[in-house]
Amino acid sequence: MATMILEAAGALTDIDSQRIATEVYPKLSVIMPAYNEEDQIAQCISHARDHLDRLGFPYEIIVVDDGSTDRTREEALRARGNPHVKVVGYERNQGKGAAVRFGSECAKGDVVLFMDSDADVRSDQVQRYVKALKDADIAIASKWHPESEVTTPLPRRFLSYAFHILVMLLIGVRVSDTQSGMKAFRRDALCTIMRLVSVKHYAFDVEVLAVASMLKMRIVELPVKIQLASLFSARHVLRMLIDLLGITYRLRVIRWYQRNLHNLNPRYKPIIKW
Repeated sequence: MATMILEAAGALTDIDSQRIATEVYPKLSVIMPAYNEEDQIAQCISHARDHLDRLGFPYEIIVVDDGSTDRTREEALRARGNPHVKVVGYERNQGKGAAVRFGSECAKGDVVLFMDSDADVRSDQVQRYVKALKDADIAIASKWHPESEVTTPLPRRFLSYAFHILVMLLIGVRVSDTQSGMKAFRRDALCTIMRLVSVKHYAFDVEVLAVASMLKMRIVELPVKIQLASLFSARHVLRMLIDLLGITYRLRVIRWYQRNLHNLNPRYKPIIKW
């Protein structure tokens, strides 16, 4: 098996949190990619900041404005008075994968955590992710974990499961959920993975975990409490499928990832440019 799926870690006490923060992981970077989230970005930043303050972790929150056309960046900049909050971004929308990669390049923490800016994943689970990384390289949220509490329309649940089956068949990633928004990485593991990641849009998470699995990194799955109301658009589904086939092509056919393991600056030129 390419990856090791570990048992979910229990909640930490305040003493445990302080010890792990000071002895193991000096700093935590939280990356929030945001696109047209003006109505909730400020609340999401505030919620995450308040919780991280209570935990006592040295931390930074990096909000990446993925070329929003509304007031997302302005609303995020209102929180910039807090020294822990950074707001970065660019003018043209490029996709979640591009935003996370951009934020990762700005991160200074020894642990880097991705968290959706629409607050569909509770930030008070951060402590569990940090504890899990004592014995793993990556900790990911899973909607299919037996302790997860997920509210979602039946068609979306069906599409999610069908996509999971495709990922297993085509890529061989042995995790139950590639697409949940919260993922935490040891910094050294993330830096190794990001050198080989090229997907900018919806299947970015699949490529990250495909590379991690190829490198036999240790992955732990944790429960998540999440409410998903919207359905996938046909365009969204089509784009994910094309990206998935692209990852399969690079992994199984031309073995691009394997050939570039030791290339410090690999650049893949996609057949289809999004």
